[in-house]
Amino acid sequence: MRMRLCCWLSLALVSLSLSGVNAAELAERIRPLIEAHEGEVSVAIKNLSTGETFLHAADRPMPTASLIKFPLMVAAYQAIEEGRLSPETMLTLREEDQVPGSGILTPHFSAGAQFTLRDAIRLMIVYSDNTATNLVIDQVGLPATAELMEHLGLPQTKLHSKVYRRESSIFPERSQEFGLGSTTAAEMLTLLEKLHRRELVSPAACEAMLDHLSACDDKLKFRRFLPKAKIAHKTGSLNAIRTDAGLIDSPAGPLAVCVLTRGNKDQSWGEENAAEILCGRIAQEAYRHFNPDGEPQTSESAGPLKLGATGPLVEGLQRTLNAQMNPSPQLSVDGDFGPATEAAVRAFQRSRGLEASGIVGPETWAALGPIVEPAAESGGDSADVVVRAPPEALDGPPIVTCKAWAIADGRTGAVLWEQNGAQPLDNASTTKIMTAFLVLRYAAEHPEVLEEMIEFSRRADETIGSSAEIRAGERVVVRDLMYGLLLPSGNDASVALAEHFGLRVASGGDVSDGGEPYGRFVWAMNAEARRLGLAATHYDNPHGLTTSTHKSSARDLLVLAWEAMQLPLFREIVNTPRYECVVEGPGGYRRKLVWRNTNRLLGMEGYLGVKTGTTTAAGACLVSHGVRNDLPLFVAVLGSASSESRYADTRNLFRWAWAQLNQTPAAAR
Repeated sequence: MRMRLCCWLSLALVSLSLSGVNAAELAERIRPLIEAHEGEVSVAIKNLSTGETFLHAADRPMPTASLIKFPLMVAAYQAIEEGRLSPETMLTLREEDQVPGSGILTPHFSAGAQFTLRDAIRLMIVYSDNTATNLVIDQVGLPATAELMEHLGLPQTKLHSKVYRRESSIFPERSQEFGLGSTTAAEMLTLLEKLHRRELVSPAACEAMLDHLSACDDKLKFRRFLPKAKIAHKTGSLNAIRTDAGLIDSPAGPLAVCVLTRGNKDQSWGEENAAEILCGRIAQEAYRHFNPDGEPQTSESAGPLKLGATGPLVEGLQRTLNAQMNPSPQLSVDGDFGPATEAAVRAFQRSRGLEASGIVGPETWAALGPIVEPAAESGGDSADVVVRAPPEALDGPPIVTCKAWAIADGRTGAVLWEQNGAQPLDNASTTKIMTAFLVLRYAAEHPEVLEEMIEFSRRADETIGSSAEIRAGERVVVRDLMYGLLLPSGNDASVALAEHFGLRVASGGDVSDGGEPYGRFVWAMNAEARRLGLAATHYDNPHGLTTSTHKSSARDLLVLAWEAMQLPLFREIVNTPRYECVVEGPGGYRRKLVWRNTNRLLGMEGYLGVKTGTTTAAGACLVSHGVRNDLPLFVAVLGSASSESRYADTRNLFRWAWAQLNQTPAAAR
């Protein structure tokens, strides 16, 4: 009781520190979030245009986890500015440099790889790469970060040691208490404000640092509930520590926000971690407080585009004008509808005999044709392969990294071999096999539904994780959306389909939501799992984002995959490397999308689908179908060590199984 009373008194004092007439409202937004969280929290929020500020325990020293890499980046650019370092200095990766944890250098690069100091900084911020961080520290010097922060008046912001090199600590007592680094929310707020005002190192250095921070790939904290806001930030995550600090653009002015947590009861690794959700909710409520008209919006929902519009649709307009006009207006693709874009629109309208209004409405969109999208990048998980690799040899045992696997006969669906095959595990986006199966089985009986149009809701648009990149208010044909569900593994597509088909695929049954389509669809998924005898399977959603009770097993997934592959359209979709479609948007515009299959096995002869899945909790998962010498098999792997590992695990299991079957007389099979 005393602790709760002290906390409430602290929050009451916090609200008194706010400036502006709406101070109490912001405190009331943030207070319940902090009160409800099971862990220690420090928060600092400031509108850098108005000065309105919220502070909670903001002067309390807290651990940073990887957030300390932001101050380290500042120290690196200070050394570059002073001529002690060059961003073009070539660094050579040594085997002894490679440390575990976040990043890509250790799992994906070999000793001897070379890259510039600038690239190492980029990896350190964008992917929170621990090995790259230590390489940067080696160049800057371990004491440099704390010394620079002290000079800036930020004495609690210190980098203590190299990552996974506690023996290198120059602050042993702080390392014992805080780990890799320490700071306060107030000091992070000051550092962010200096960065925004271009007062760190130099204006050019600030631009470079903002570019790095804007590319941070952590979408589970601040970015979680503000997917369309421009955010430049750095995060940190350890078991009991989750942090985020950054600059959020908003119509009411840039917001500097820092959330530090420690001692969190929820130490899980997945999309539902309580501290990561807390970071997202605090950012969302701060945005809503300063921007009461709603969440960040893009121009596509505002009708015709005209001078002053912003957002990704304006970027698409600029790319299309550059491509369609001769000579090209050479517009900057920056998402801002300024005078140059308006002039180009007028010129285009005159060239097509339209009224030269400078406003892009249905007639202008029709004349422009489908929006020109950015050039697709090669590599990644794309299976858009022209030349297929030759089949692998059949010798060698099944060497695997996965937690569980199972192999089934492709003709009957009967499970032949397994290891931990019945164990319930997180199964990530392999969930979408069931989502697609329900829709396509219904469509097999009602083929007209494949030509229906689905309009994306905000719930679908704002679903985190892998995406089909369709925006709220845009419309797409059901047949096309099935490719958006299964090729790029669109979580947004799964929600849109559940909302559209929930009342049709759920025949009877009590559901706790009282009959809301999305909830009824999830109910139908579980009903179908029971019908198929999937004893280890339970669904909480149609996409596979982690919850404590959303599970399946390798054995269950093979039963489901065999059933789904009996549907010709499902079989066609999962074996498609690349698919193009056009979506329609409010105001009459059309936008072309290109989806590539995340299943890399499609680049090899004999592999024919089915579905990938990846989350932190599930690891790398893959359900696949292959045929060799007229021997069809299904293989499921759950919890492989990495994306590369799931393909190696799967190929090794296929090779081993085919070898076993080739040694068995046909009559005995």
